[in-house]
Amino acid sequence: MSIRKTRFAPSPTGNFHIGSARTALFNWLFAKSINGKFLLRIEDTDKERSTKTSINKILEGLSWLKLNWDDEIVYQSKKQKRHKDVALELLKKGLAYKCFCSKEELEEMREKARLQKKPFRYDRKWRDKDLHDAPKDVKPVIRIKSKMNGSTLIKDIIQGDINVSNEEIDDFIILRSDETPTYMLSVVIDDYDMKITDIIRGHDHLTNTFRQNVIYEALNWEKPTYAHIPLIHGADEIISIKNAVKWFKIEKVGRSPAKFNQDKLINLNSYYLKKIDNNKIIQYLQNYYEKNYNFKIDNTSIKRLNNGLDGIKERSRDLNQLAEMAIFYCSKFPLNISSKAEKLLKKIDKTIIKELIVEFKKIEESFIKSKIEVIMDKFLKEKGLKLSDIIQYIRALLTGLDVSPRVYDVMEILGYNEVNNRINRVING
Repeated sequence: MSIRKTRFAPSPTGNFHIGSARTALFNWLFAKSINGKFLLRIEDTDKERSTKTSINKILEGLSWLKLNWDDEIVYQSKKQKRHKDVALELLKKGLAYKCFCSKEELEEMREKARLQKKPFRYDRKWRDKDLHDAPKDVKPVIRIKSKMNGSTLIKDIIQGDINVSNEEIDDFIILRSDETPTYMLSVVIDDYDMKITDIIRGHDHLTNTFRQNVIYEALNWEKPTYAHIPLIHGADEIISIKNAVKWFKIEKVGRSPAKFNQDKLINLNSYYLKKIDNNKIIQYLQNYYEKNYNFKIDNTSIKRLNNGLDGIKERSRDLNQLAEMAIFYCSKFPLNISSKAEKLLKKIDKTIIKELIVEFKKIEESFIKSKIEVIMDKFLKEKGLKLSDIIQYIRALLTGLDVSPRVYDVMEILGYNEVNNRINRVING
């Protein structure tokens, strides 16, 4: 009889938090209860956000909790050739297809869905289209062919039987235009190769399960058993007014004194901050910067804020922190430099940065993040560097901060001229 296996598969893009610890614990306990194996996989394919520090925190956290894993740690980034090969196999068998949709076409589909108040789904434009019609200047992605009729049933140990119409599952991307595999594909292949029999993870992964099911069926692979555990309702639990009224019973109010929870307040503030209309936030910022920094936001800055505020809101706990994080979109020189960013700038390799600016000149007329990423990848390979060797310095040069939204997003929003000017003024100043 084969040994049953569970796995814990964190992404090393931040701290090892309580939710991660709980998922690991459930998997470890299950494996131990059936004399199975508890395996560890580090899903480190996000090149910019994955860090060695985060990996170490994950390993230290598991060790501290005494959740010891079996066998060698699997690093997803080392399996990318295997992932790509499977995507090409699916393409060859007609179970996937090349999609040549441009960024503008996809944005048009998203806008149409938004106006119709429907979730965005790719319209399968290239599913059966003749490749002779393919544009020469667009690098295609590869999309899986999901079923278009019927429904899919997932038998979940905790949630029970869950049935979803196949119309709800789109032809999602499995290989990007730069030929890197997506999370959805990599997870399935790694679970299969690691012989994972039982997947225990948060309820927030349920949508992923239905998508991954498409890949399992296309490859004719045996599916694992699923158990989606409820999410923790702690300091970040949000209850709507409607449900608060519906659930409230005076006789159920506890006798113990109530406690003021500062963390709860911050989390609530952060939650509602994300829901504030960007125009209202810009009005607030106009007053904030005029009062605290004695300058007015111009039209260029407003345009940048409209494009970049969502990334700032995701990282802010209150309006004041948001204002300080967003100021780099509005600042004239010199930028306000945080103490941590200043330390980074003192260690910067100016020669490398100057050479990178020369490379950016090649895409001056089309300075978008996809092309910036291609230039960066090529440059780093030629220099024998990793993204983590340089990205923090670029962030400090452009924002004056050590924490910001994704740097490629920031660069696209600022535009080539502003990026070039900001870097040169610091490097040559």
